[in-house]
Amino acid sequence: MAKPKISSDWLAGCAGCHMSLLDIDERIVEIAELADLRAMPITDLKEPDEDGVDVGILEGGVNNSANEEVAHRMRSRCKILVALGDCAVFGGVPAMRNFFEMNEALRRAYVETESTDEEGRIPDDPELARMEKTRALHEVVPVDVFVPGCPPDPDVIYYVLSELAQGRIPEIKDEKLHWH
Repeated sequence: MAKPKISSDWLAGCAGCHMSLLDIDERIVEIAELADLRAMPITDLKEPDEDGVDVGILEGGVNNSANEEVAHRMRSRCKILVALGDCAVFGGVPAMRNFFEMNEALRRAYVETESTDEEGRIPDDPELARMEKTRALHEVVPVDVFVPGCPPDPDVIYYVLSELAQGRIPEIKDEKLHWH
């Protein structure tokens, strides 16, 4: 029987969830024995296979049109979609921007910051991603497994990957909801 394929990507977040994934350390070898790790931070592949993967994992909230495209592409190419970390599950820290008008947030980021030079201006090239309110992943595409945490504990990530690689849907409850 072929190993299940697993891919991951990130949206609006800090990449801490993927760092926590890498913090499973040598157990990544056990996961690699159970599953075919495709597009992930530890591979050179950048997108999930066009013919699909068994498990797709997304970290981060959805805060612009590029993030939305990545979320839809992953959802369309995977059988099981995992929201990894508080940003993907709830919107997380990036969703704090939702309390402000978009132009106010962009002005602060590109014009008013202490490190901005006198030429500072808000980028408006049509090729750039369109900024939106930050949303949790399930507000954009259907999600099958939610793994909260900022970031999730490496032991929880290992448990989730191990269960998914063995064809089981992990149950995230009780001690799996807490940092050890």
